[in-house]
Amino acid sequence: MTYLEAAVVGLFQGVSELFPVSSLGHNVLIPALVGGQWAKDLNVATPESPYLAFIVGLHVATAVALIIYFWKDWVRIIGGLISSIRNREIYTVDQKLAWMLVLGTIPVGLAGLLFEHAFRTIFGQAKYAAAFLIVNGVILVGTERYRRRSSLAADAASEREREHAELVAVGGRRSASSARAERLREEAAVQVSDRRLATLPFKPAILIGSAQILALLAGISRDGVAMCAGMWRGLSREDAARFAFLLATPVILAAGVLKIPDLYGPLGAGIHGQIYLASVLSGVGAYLSVRFLVKYLRTRTLTPFGIYCLVLGIGSLAYLTLVK
Repeated sequence: MTYLEAAVVGLFQGVSELFPVSSLGHNVLIPALVGGQWAKDLNVATPESPYLAFIVGLHVATAVALIIYFWKDWVRIIGGLISSIRNREIYTVDQKLAWMLVLGTIPVGLAGLLFEHAFRTIFGQAKYAAAFLIVNGVILVGTERYRRRSSLAADAASEREREHAELVAVGGRRSASSARAERLREEAAVQVSDRRLATLPFKPAILIGSAQILALLAGISRDGVAMCAGMWRGLSREDAARFAFLLATPVILAAGVLKIPDLYGPLGAGIHGQIYLASVLSGVGAYLSVRFLVKYLRTRTLTPFGIYCLVLGIGSLAYLTLVK
C-alpha cells in the first residue's frame, strides 16, 4: 500500500463514515474505479485482506474524533449510566439516554461479530457496492419524500424549543463574546434535543440501533439508515442525526479496536507509516464532517446525499458492467 493510497482512503473514510453515503462503499468502489495497482492493493474481498483491517482500523481515529466533538455529552451519558446502575433507577435524561444507547448498540454489535466475514466475502465487490449505494440513495430520498407527519411536526417543535432555549441561554449575557454566545447556543440545543430523545421508548431506540446492521453491506450508510429509521419513528431530523452519531460512536470504536491487533501483526507488516498518515487524515476529516453535519441537518434535508448516492451508484455500476 502506497502513501498516496493510504492518504486518499483515510480522508474518504473519515468524511464518508459520518456523511450518510457509506464509507465502506466508497472504499470498495474507489480502487475498482481507479483500477491497476489500486485494485490489487485495495481489495476487501480477498482472504485475510490487509486492506479490510486497514480501513476498519481507521475507525478508531473516526471514533476518537466523535468522542472529542461530543466529549461533554459522553461525560454526562457515562455518568448517567454509572448512577443508574448504582442507584438501580432510570430517572434522569442522561440515565435514559445512556440505556437507549446501550440497548441500541447490542444488535449491531452481535451482528457484526457473527456476520461481518460472510458479508464481506459475499458482498465486498465493487458491483455490489455500487448497487447497494443506489439502494442507500433510494432510502435517503424516499425517507425525505415520504416523511411522516409526526416527524415533520417534530421538526417544527424542535426548532421552536431550540430558539427559546438559545434565547434563554444567551439572554442576560450581553457582554459575552460571539464565540461564547455560540457555545451557549450549542449547549442549549443539545440539552433540549436530549430531553426530546429521552421521551422515546426503549423499543424504538432498539429498532433504530438495529437499522445499523444494514451497514454491513458495502454501500449502505450506518448513519444514514439510523437517521432514516429515527425519522420514520417520528423523530425530528436534528434529533435523529444526533442519536445516530451517538449510536455510531461505540460501534465504530469497537470495530476499530478489534482490528488493531491485526494491524500490528502480519497483516500490517510494512504499512505502519501509511496507517498513521491515514489515521490522522481520517480523524481530521471525521471531526470536520460531524461539526458541519450537526448544524446542516437542523434545517436541511438528506436529499442531496441521496441524489449523490444514486448518481455515483448508477454511474459506477454502468462503468463496471459496460466498460471494465
